Amino acid sequence: MNYPSKILEKAVEEISQLPGIGRRTALRLALHLLDVPEIQADNLSKSISQLVHEIKHCKLCNNLSDTEICTICANPYRNEKIICVVEDVRDVMAIESTQQFNGKYHVLGGRISPMEGVSATDLCINPLIERVKEQRTEEIIFALSATIEGDTTMFYLYKILNDPHIKFTAIARGIGVGDELEYTDELTLIRSIQNRVPYKQGIK
Repeated sequence: MNYPSKILEKAVEEISQLPGIGRRTALRLALHLLDVPEIQADNLSKSISQLVHEIKHCKLCNNLSDTEICTICANPYRNEKIICVVEDVRDVMAIESTQQFNGKYHVLGGRISPMEGVSATDLCINPLIERVKEQRTEEIIFALSATIEGDTTMFYLYKILNDPHIKFTAIARGIGVGDELEYTDELTLIRSIQNRVPYKQGIK
C-alpha cells in the first residue's frame, strides 16, 4: 500500500503490532486519530505513556497497581488468610466482577508450560511461598485455567506448599476443560468460587 505520508505509515506500522489488529484496521484507527480533537489524541498518548512507564506490580500479590501495594492487598476488610491463586491480572478482574470473593489474591504471571518454554522459575512463586509462611494462611484456592498447563501448575504448587494446616481448594469445574478463566461468564464464575472443592479430591 502506498502511503501519502511517512508519519502515517509509521503510525500504521506501530498500531498493527497490537494483537488482533491488521494493517487495514490500523490505518482506519490512525486516520480516525487525525479526525478527533488534538486534546483527545494527546490524552490517549499520555495514557499509553503512563501505562508503560508508571504502572507497577504489587509487591505482595503481583497484581497491577498504581502504588507499591495494590488496593486489594491494602484493604483491611479483606481476609488475608485466604489466598486465591490466579494466572493473570485479567483473572483477578474477572473474579472481582462477581463480588463473591473477600479474600486476597496472588498473581503467578502465567502457568507452567514446557511446550512454550515456561517453567516454575519463570512464575511469581517464591513470594507466594513467603506469604503463606508469614500470614499463616488457612486456605489456598487454585483458580487456574482448566487446561493441562493449569493442572500441572496446580499440582506443582500443591506439592511445594503442602501443609496439613492449610486447606487447598480448587474452583469447581463448571468451567469447561480447556477454557480460559477471563472468558468465563460471571454466573459460572460465581458458582465455581462458591462451590470450590478440596484440591486433593481433584488429583485422585
